[in-house]
Amino acid sequence: MILEDFLIQSGTEKNLAELILFLSEQAGPVRQGFLTHCMNTSACGTQNMFGEDQKPLDKYADDVFIDALKKSRLVRYIATEEQDRIIEVKDAKNNFGVVIDPLDGSSLIDVNLCVGSIIGIYPGHVLEKGTKMIAALYILYGPLTLLTYTAGNGVHEFVKTETGEFVLRHKDIRIPEGKIHSPGALRRDYLVAHARWIGHLESEGYKLRFSGCFVADVHQILHKGGVFTYPGYKGKETGKLRLLYEANPMGMIICEAGGAVSDGRMDYREIKPKTIDQVTPIYIGGKKEIAKIEAYMKEG
Repeated sequence: MILEDFLIQSGTEKNLAELILFLSEQAGPVRQGFLTHCMNTSACGTQNMFGEDQKPLDKYADDVFIDALKKSRLVRYIATEEQDRIIEVKDAKNNFGVVIDPLDGSSLIDVNLCVGSIIGIYPGHVLEKGTKMIAALYILYGPLTLLTYTAGNGVHEFVKTETGEFVLRHKDIRIPEGKIHSPGALRRDYLVAHARWIGHLESEGYKLRFSGCFVADVHQILHKGGVFTYPGYKGKETGKLRLLYEANPMGMIICEAGGAVSDGRMDYREIKPKTIDQVTPIYIGGKKEIAKIEAYMKEG
């Protein structure tokens, strides 16, 4: 079944379904940009709001999403990792707000590893708790181009075919129990409770799998079980990953699939962001792994 038919059959609200389908169509132009832009892996000479050097493909993917959304007028608010302000679209047809990480894992482009786009959809403004999000999706550009989405009625995965359509691959994905962990940050900088938790996982036989692409690593956890973390650490106790563009959309997907998320103490989707560049420690995956880190954090 193709994505358009699935959205209709699953009862997705008409305007939301149109937006999800429209966003899925941007996978083609972004993927095409790999051929035209990825040979140039040097920085553009500009930085995003997080102080990271932008690469040509980062800016290209950002332009693809922003330009398309502006022309479509399907949303009122656009916030992306590469912009330092929220864009408001004039004469928008709907009041949706979208948050986008246009190309997560772009540091892996020059070695040809998996990267992806992460998108969250709100019913209005984007500076809201993640629990207010009404839909989330990611597009993974690997050997296959995959789209995984939820609109609050399960998590479903589609694969892009030679005809350019996304066809259903997995319906109602549920995160299984598994023993994979994807730990970010340097071990020497771990905080005490986090170090104890990592030691617990290792004693339980968890295998380390970490590619450096957040969306790809969480995609693996979604299918094989376990947990991804990029914690707060010495010198950066507030964390590194972005609440709006990374944590909340992927958090909605994992929780809809029966998993859990936390900043180590609580579900980070309950945090109301004060700024678009807010960061958070991230623990995302199976419920038992999340419960264990929260227990360790309470103990101190």
